[in-house]
Amino acid sequence: MLSFVIRRLGTMALTMLCLTMIVFFLINLEPNLKKLAISQTEMHTSAEQLEGWLANHGYRQNFFVRYGQWLGVLPKQPVTDPTTGKPAQRFTFCNDPVVPTFSGVIEGDFGCSTKFKATVASKLFPALGATGILMFWVLAVMVPISLLIGILAGMREGSRTDRVLSVASIASTATPEYVSGVIFTVIFASWLGWLNGSAASASQGITFYNFTLPVMTLAIYGIGYIARMTRASMVEVMTQQYIRTARLKGLSFGSVVVKHALRNALIAPFTVIMLQFPWLLTGVVIVEVMFRYQGFGYTLVEAAGNNDIDLLLGCSLVSVFIVLITQLISDVGYAFLNPRIRVQ
Repeated sequence: MLSFVIRRLGTMALTMLCLTMIVFFLINLEPNLKKLAISQTEMHTSAEQLEGWLANHGYRQNFFVRYGQWLGVLPKQPVTDPTTGKPAQRFTFCNDPVVPTFSGVIEGDFGCSTKFKATVASKLFPALGATGILMFWVLAVMVPISLLIGILAGMREGSRTDRVLSVASIASTATPEYVSGVIFTVIFASWLGWLNGSAASASQGITFYNFTLPVMTLAIYGIGYIARMTRASMVEVMTQQYIRTARLKGLSFGSVVVKHALRNALIAPFTVIMLQFPWLLTGVVIVEVMFRYQGFGYTLVEAAGNNDIDLLLGCSLVSVFIVLITQLISDVGYAFLNPRIRVQ
């Protein structure tokens, strides 16, 4: 298992390197650089002045040099002040070095946010913390409810309970976040007035009133998906020979389900639950913008809308890391839960 984890970590590092290079190339395409220069100067700035701004802020260096500096394997070079001709900071609001210095992602420096006029780390990590709180409550609601629905539906395949719960699960899975979010807002915020349609105040303090709608919107989709997978796994387990043997020995139906079927039926849903983390990252983009919750998704949209290159790169790096690490945890956890799995 240790050798398997080490190999996977090496593969993860190589994957992150390749993906971040692709994202770095796409974000630094010429149209994006021109939009960034325009947003940081004036709308009527001449082409020569825009080119001068890009050159003065280091955006005209060689692509691989810039990528190496962003990673931290090459030293960052100070820019030249066009008025004095002396070395100067690339962005004064980030305390960039005025001497060649190794300062990149490896060293914990994610760059400067041109939108928020601050370091990327000062904006990215608080946003991740806010999204982490949202994801925690979504999982706390989604996982127990979905497992309960799936187990109840799968215990007696074809029963009325199975049909009702299966239809409800399919309906929730078929409803995307932006649809359920609008429906919940209209019903619970506009008509009934029970909940707040904006979660902006949740950054100062989370309450049932301002935090329920985004949690419900994200959880409702995942509940149906996990419940369907749990039901399928439960149905398969209930048809196994050892379940029939346990029933023939006189054990009650409840005892068979709890002591014999439940543990094996929950192995497959574990992998599905772990794969919800990457989905939640994409789901929070819609939900956080819809409910004005200033987390990771809201920050990503702000960065994309304002051509904030370093902040976009930081968000991309975090997304890739979370996807890869959850897949690793899923594979390792599945191997521990299922003794029939052998790591080759």
